[in-house]
Amino acid sequence: MTDHISKSFEEDLLRLKDLVIVMGGLTIRQLDGALQAAEGSDTSIATRVIEREPEADRLEHEIDGLVIRILALRQPMAVDLRHALSALRIANELERICDHAKDFAQRLIALAAGGNARLRSLINLGRFATVMVKDAMRAYQEADDRQAEDVWHRDRVLDEMYTGLFRELLTYMAEDARRISASVQMLFMARDIERVGDRATNIAEMVRYLVGGLPVEEARQKADATKSMILSPPL
Repeated sequence: MTDHISKSFEEDLLRLKDLVIVMGGLTIRQLDGALQAAEGSDTSIATRVIEREPEADRLEHEIDGLVIRILALRQPMAVDLRHALSALRIANELERICDHAKDFAQRLIALAAGGNARLRSLINLGRFATVMVKDAMRAYQEADDRQAEDVWHRDRVLDEMYTGLFRELLTYMAEDARRISASVQMLFMARDIERVGDRATNIAEMVRYLVGGLPVEEARQKADATKSMILSPPL
């Protein structure tokens, strides 16, 4: 951050960053909890994930209020303005990730599929996406644009994993119609995880903007082939 005439301005910016980091920690706990619930088919853990979700909303509102205060009273420029705008965007992405974790937990409760072998692939996908979020937030905390770029490139790998799981679940349904209901729930859960990866990538882009000062113009290399698979399901 730049040197400021006002000590309270510096304190506002530090407080803003701290709040975003706290929200990132909550988000990671929500993801870990949802996946732990899936691993143990533990609906009580899933319920706690759902119950904690309003805390993410509260933190986002607090961050929004502080950003508005900084913009209105401090009129930040250059890197300070980027700090404020990045915090606002990242908080929004974190809140949406918490929504995905809640949706995942709700579907897990509805699924109640203890011991379902297909959950293992789902959990592996979730662990990969969670690490992306952790690394994106570490990049934010340390202002590390190289770490952020690494997260950005992992989005393609997550897409490939998601496409593979999607294909697996479609085949599973085609083999036995009795599995359709459970498999549809898992398709939605996999979609939630894929969106978590997208949002981790968005955070990484904001970190690159924060550090470098320019928006990321490079197009993402997407590898999500599920739309064509829906149009042409396996025989």
